[in-house]
Amino acid sequence: MFSCDICSETVSSESDMKTHLLIVHMENEVICPFCKLSGVNYDEMCFHIETAHLEQNELAHFEKINTVQYGTSDNKKDRTLQCRMDDNASLYSACASNDPKSSAQNLKKDVPLKHHGFSSENRSESRKLLKWKERQSDLTQTKGSIYDTTYSPPECPFCGKIEACSADMETHMKTKHANLLDTPFEDCQQLYDCPMCGLICTNYHILQEHVDLHLEESSFGQGVARVQCSRDLELAHQLQQEEDRKRRSEESRQEQKEFQKLQRQYGLDNSGGYKQQQLRNMEIEVNRGRMHPLEFHKRKADMMESLAIGIDDGRTRTSGIIEALHRYYQNAATDVRHVWLSAVVDHFHSSLGDKGWGCGYRNFQMLLSSLLHNDAYDDCLKGMSIPCLPKIQSMIEDAWKEGFDPQGASQLNNRLQGTKAWIGACEVYTLLTSLGVKCHIVDFHKSTGPLGTHPRLFEWILNYYSSEREGSPKVVCTSKPPIYLQHQGHSRTVVGIEERKNRTLCLLIFDPGCPSREMQKLLKQDIEARKQASQVFTAEKIP
Repeated sequence: MFSCDICSETVSSESDMKTHLLIVHMENEVICPFCKLSGVNYDEMCFHIETAHLEQNELAHFEKINTVQYGTSDNKKDRTLQCRMDDNASLYSACASNDPKSSAQNLKKDVPLKHHGFSSENRSESRKLLKWKERQSDLTQTKGSIYDTTYSPPECPFCGKIEACSADMETHMKTKHANLLDTPFEDCQQLYDCPMCGLICTNYHILQEHVDLHLEESSFGQGVARVQCSRDLELAHQLQQEEDRKRRSEESRQEQKEFQKLQRQYGLDNSGGYKQQQLRNMEIEVNRGRMHPLEFHKRKADMMESLAIGIDDGRTRTSGIIEALHRYYQNAATDVRHVWLSAVVDHFHSSLGDKGWGCGYRNFQMLLSSLLHNDAYDDCLKGMSIPCLPKIQSMIEDAWKEGFDPQGASQLNNRLQGTKAWIGACEVYTLLTSLGVKCHIVDFHKSTGPLGTHPRLFEWILNYYSSEREGSPKVVCTSKPPIYLQHQGHSRTVVGIEERKNRTLCLLIFDPGCPSREMQKLLKQDIEARKQASQVFTAEKIP
């Protein structure tokens, strides 16, 4: 049997003893069994025991010798005392901080196990060994002084700290580096560092409570931040809503202003109709001295009579212009190659009652005056006279009631009388259709030439008037009615077209905005006057 000199563990073989020393003592810290010295390697510990504790070591060996195991031999049936011990009296252990490989090598190479057997007859040899220990006491003191001079204070292998003795070093490593050791010590107090502020806690639960406080503080800060952010968003939302409200209010006000402007422009502002405007403008003329009060009352009486019977009073009418144009082109206009004239048509211009909005009504009067002179329309226009403007408004409303042009009626709120509402080609078409006159609308919705000109429009009008041409006389008087021409912001009546020698085309138009004094110049016999007047109704370009 083999007995460990360090812990007295008994094993059955030499290999088991080596395994025991390697596992139990070499992988643990080397500690002196007599004075608890630690922090040194295996060789230093052996030297320490041989010099400082030689006598104690030999005494311990002697006591172990007395502790024997007896076995019975099957063949000789005698008792023999067998004891196996290590004559080096060494302690085999290793600290986790030392090099286990070097310790293992030292164990294998330098410290071979030597076994001595002792019988009951050899007890005297043990006594001689004790005497030899006494003789070596002086040598022990000398070797102890050598150890004291060669021993250096232990140094921490982890942080480099130097302690006065191995006990202090052991305490230092257990307290400061317990988590780095392979085998944690039960009596070592583990420390915990806070991952948020670095505070060291001695207990895991304390650390958990401390970290929870951090999280609660962070949650509170985030909650405050969220509340502040929510308030900022709410304030921004309120400011945005206020800005949107102001913007919508401004847009609504601007739209209302533009709409009112359009209502005034198109006579839908409920400011009165033809009668109110006529009376108001005549009063202005009287106040400015342009009209005598007697003339005011006379014209007022004539207007009231005209409104009562629904027939135009003829104050704005000029007749005989087509005949005058025929004579003019026959005798003059040397730069004109051909000219085509419509059927007879009278000119009507705007008065004080419809100035600024009555062009559509006046153009209808011109068109109707031509139809009344044409026998082809006697069946549908028999017994009809030129109506005044309020009467035309009433006739259009009646056509709407009969179901003509419901979209146009809706746009004008189904009401024209008592207003200054503008009318255009659609309303004139509606009125003529309701009277039984066959007509149609041709739309030239965009320019077909450079600089906004309309050559296709001119060609269409030329084909319209020249379709009844017989031969090639210079002046052709056709039976075709005039053309109602509506363009942006105004309407006119086309009474003919001329082709000049340079192949350019010019329209002959009656403009309601041209006063009767200008149109009267065409009736004079003076050629120069006719030339000057011809510039009034001749247009090479339509806006």
